[in-house]
Amino acid sequence: MIPITPVEQLGEAIAGLAARMHAATYELLVMLREFDAQGGWNTGFMSCAHWLSWRTGIDMGAAREKVRVAKALHALPRLSGALQHGEISYAKVRALTRVATPDNEPRLLELAYHATAAQVERVARAWRWCDRREEARDTEQRHLSRSVTSYVDEDGMLVLRARLTPELGAVVQQALEAAAERLYQESRDAAEPESISEEVTPAQRRADALGLVAECALKGELERGTAGDRYQVVLHVEAGSGPEAEAHAVLELDGGGVRVSAETSRRLSCDASVVVMREAANGSVLDVGRRTRTVPTPIRRALIARDRRCRFPGCTARRCDAHHITHWADGGSTALDNLMLLCRRHHTLLHEGGISVARDVLGSLTFVRPDGRVIDVAPTPPVGCGGALAHAGSAKALRCWDGTPMNLGYVIDVLRVPARVS
Repeated sequence: MIPITPVEQLGEAIAGLAARMHAATYELLVMLREFDAQGGWNTGFMSCAHWLSWRTGIDMGAAREKVRVAKALHALPRLSGALQHGEISYAKVRALTRVATPDNEPRLLELAYHATAAQVERVARAWRWCDRREEARDTEQRHLSRSVTSYVDEDGMLVLRARLTPELGAVVQQALEAAAERLYQESRDAAEPESISEEVTPAQRRADALGLVAECALKGELERGTAGDRYQVVLHVEAGSGPEAEAHAVLELDGGGVRVSAETSRRLSCDASVVVMREAANGSVLDVGRRTRTVPTPIRRALIARDRRCRFPGCTARRCDAHHITHWADGGSTALDNLMLLCRRHHTLLHEGGISVARDVLGSLTFVRPDGRVIDVAPTPPVGCGGALAHAGSAKALRCWDGTPMNLGYVIDVLRVPARVS
């Protein structure tokens, strides 16, 4: 027997540690799946991945992959067991869970045992390419088989039969549901039916909804106009009332007015065209003001240049609304220091979800949950760290990004020391 040299022992120790890291990764994924299932991230964050990136400081792409793998392993016991015992790496599991099913799992596990991580990745990519080719053929066949037929029945009724692609069918269903809901709301104040024959069944309401959709199309509403004019908030104010008087809001959609809550109207009017209509006590319109945009283009450009993304902690969305920290209806100015960028989800949460925000004199933002707890821009570090750090006598806390935008050129100039010119 040739004795193992110290460097070989070091190599075996590295391999053993790597196996324990794979096992620890499995434990992390199990906890992450349970955390996601219980909705522990649903405290203002857009997804479990956003929370994971915010709480642990990992890249958003890596966070999404961990959440995806954690969910996929729940139905793949063989791959889960191999990762739990440190037999295969997380890199292999990450690649295989893109294509693994309970049926092909045994074969893919054998591949993972006998191939490198790079080879497993190549196989997974080729596998997905083949899947996409099959899906493309199926999609093309569905597209070619789409049809709508109609005929007049013996009793004079028009009979429609349609075969639609999934995406077009979803649009049609959504339109029918919206029209049916509108008809239902309009009929709520009608007199009670005197007989069963006068009651409207769901199928009859859907038939009426189809007619309503057709009428809206024939009125010329197929042309939606520019994105900025898709909705507008109309505030009806009684003549003689002061600015502090309460007003009811109507959201102009599809040519009709839909009443919305006060907080919804405030959210929409943060970043939408506003028309003030003054009415008499009997509801007749006395004066219609000019339509204005509450956030002028120059201020919007400066706001985007300053914030760049949604300012809610942990959110990386870049398609955002301009939010008034102190609403203009409460006397807040449409100025840069009173504005911030918020994505649609978090904009809704601030107006309708009970979350509030304040900005101090230094410009720092503080978000507060409905129960009064502050949402930290960066999470508080854990009290202590276990495992290898504890054995090494270190209790350094996990540090996370505090949301400050990075100036890449400045960072490179400071950290990258150029080579000396001889």
